[in-house]
Amino acid sequence: MDLSDLTTPALVVDEAAFERNLSIMSSHRPGARLRPHVKAHKTTELARRQHAHDHHSFTVATVREVVGMAQAGLGEDLLLANEVLDMRRLGAVVQGGARVTVAVDSEPIARAAVTGGVREVLIDVNVGLPRCGVAPDRAGALADLCRSFGLDVRGVMGYEGHLMLLDDPADRLAQTEQCMQLLLRAHDDVGGDVISGGGTGTWTDNTWVTELQAGSYALMDTAYGAITDVPFEQALTVLTTVVSVSDAGWAVVDAGLKAFGMDHGKPTVLGADVWFCSDEHTVFSMQDDAPLPAVGERVRMVPAHVDPTCALHERMHLVNSHEVVLETWPVDLRGW
Repeated sequence: MDLSDLTTPALVVDEAAFERNLSIMSSHRPGARLRPHVKAHKTTELARRQHAHDHHSFTVATVREVVGMAQAGLGEDLLLANEVLDMRRLGAVVQGGARVTVAVDSEPIARAAVTGGVREVLIDVNVGLPRCGVAPDRAGALADLCRSFGLDVRGVMGYEGHLMLLDDPADRLAQTEQCMQLLLRAHDDVGGDVISGGGTGTWTDNTWVTELQAGSYALMDTAYGAITDVPFEQALTVLTTVVSVSDAGWAVVDAGLKAFGMDHGKPTVLGADVWFCSDEHTVFSMQDDAPLPAVGERVRMVPAHVDPTCALHERMHLVNSHEVVLETWPVDLRGW
């Protein structure tokens, strides 16, 4: 089938741009130097494409993602890079042969790992993002406590997420180094082989980690696309249908708040000014006196934040340059 056969709104992935993104990243961060973050797409079939580029370890954000990746045969080395207090489902995944490591930033999380049947951890260090993570000077003591519980401490992780969208390359590099110096000092106290962190925004800046946790690079969005030195292409769009056109100069498509992650701003329509999104609609006008699309015409929209956008859809469609749908992938890691 082709794009005209799809029910809208629909997630559409341009195969050529997607494959170029994977190739650029894998050439710069080959093999285990990249631990792709599946939270960005929540799709095991997409993760298989990353696996085919020789990335066999993955970062995940939820217990559901751990379980789903293991069930898909992609459980060689999974890092749950979030603090989780209920790990009861993870023990069965480990017993089934998957390797699962969890982030730990406190004694209760460490005890939850033991109770849940997980035996490998990374010490999560706060390197500047005011979210999770133990203070760097307390990381060593937490590692010792974890070992006293019988846990294997593989190393440290620290996420400089507050720097991902900085567009000044020199400023971003300088601040990334400051954050990573905190992580390296913590690693001196913790030990282990793994120093994990970073993301799409610091994909070249962060030379201190042994593995990069980038995810958005594969599909991209307008927030990351605005960073001038990030070379990845926009591979993901939301296909919509024009359902109304006003004589007063605006058009309405059939996708709104329930189809786009809006925390980084409104979706974009090429050559148009997006006015607002409501539950099931987006309203826009055209720039430079261009004619409005007709009712029934298909319009591709670019999300501002890829991760929550993917989580709002049940499937994504891989298409070629002729707008033929090559494959349809379930977004099968949604939910918790």
